[in-house]
Amino acid sequence: MLIETVVADAFGTNCYVLAAERGSECVVVDPGIGVAPRLEDVLKQHRLKPVAVMLSHGHLDHTFSVAPVCGANDVPAYIHSGDAHLLEDPTLGFGPGTSAMFGTGLDWTEPDDVEILADGGVIELAGLRFTVDHAPGHTQGSAMFHTADGEAPYTLSGDVLFAGAIGRTDLPGGSERQMWDSLEHKVLPLADEVVVLPGHGPRTTMATERATNPYLKQVAEHRQR
Repeated sequence: MLIETVVADAFGTNCYVLAAERGSECVVVDPGIGVAPRLEDVLKQHRLKPVAVMLSHGHLDHTFSVAPVCGANDVPAYIHSGDAHLLEDPTLGFGPGTSAMFGTGLDWTEPDDVEILADGGVIELAGLRFTVDHAPGHTQGSAMFHTADGEAPYTLSGDVLFAGAIGRTDLPGGSERQMWDSLEHKVLPLADEVVVLPGHGPRTTMATERATNPYLKQVAEHRQR
């Protein structure tokens, strides 16, 4: 499986391109701020044709380029129902700092075709199979996407899990209680060999995170009591 990463100009958001092979269809995940030109270069380099944009959640740093990318390729955007309203008005997910940054100058267009994802749903796109895992806490509609390359499993974790950290819970729609629940019931059960592709920062593995991530260690210790 081909996996390419384009890091956004702002917030360091990871935009992923996944395809079964070069010269085939592909899926774009989380096209953030300023990624469109470099994303186009990646598509041309590997002769890829997008068939969908998948969104791990509705925050603007993950969705900023969704309408341009969908429009240029005439493809739908996929998002969990809990965050679909953020594609209509992304300012609903803003914290004070983000509001100050964008002010009233945000020029936003909702994608023409939005498909709703459900927990446990399986979708097949570009010759790849993705399982949707609803994991609220960072936002109400945060989701992880599980896929595999043969026997090698991958999880696109969005802002649920990072290398050594987890997503913040203090923005609108966030919930510390839901985050801890998602970590316990959705993240910890993942196998050690899973390669985690997070929304920000470097890729990691569940074996590494289980051993070193202080938040996962805290959840695991709580389960043992």
